[in-house]
Amino acid sequence: MKVIKDSEFANEIKNSDIPVLVDFYAEWCSPCRQLGPVLEEVSKEIGDAKLKVVKMNIDESPETPTNFGVRGIPTLIMFKNGEAVATHSGAITKSKLSAWINEQM
Repeated sequence: MKVIKDSEFANEIKNSDIPVLVDFYAEWCSPCRQLGPVLEEVSKEIGDAKLKVVKMNIDESPETPTNFGVRGIPTLIMFKNGEAVATHSGAITKSKLSAWINEQM
């Protein structure tokens, strides 16, 4: 999964033809580290042609998470046509993550 910065956000999300899932995380966050491999596995199962998954480190890029009201991590925000359509905060199991993503797509 690609890690993006504030400066790349518009290009990665706003200009995408497919839904984009952004994982807001921090290196020091234990639930974030647990979610990473699960998110990677689910994104591979869905496929790059249907869903783009990117990560954003809130410590390195604080502007974007602040703009979207991210108050806790991990936080997942699904974007369609450049607009936020759904948010999930906190750890999540693989089956619930898959179901949540499929509901949004």
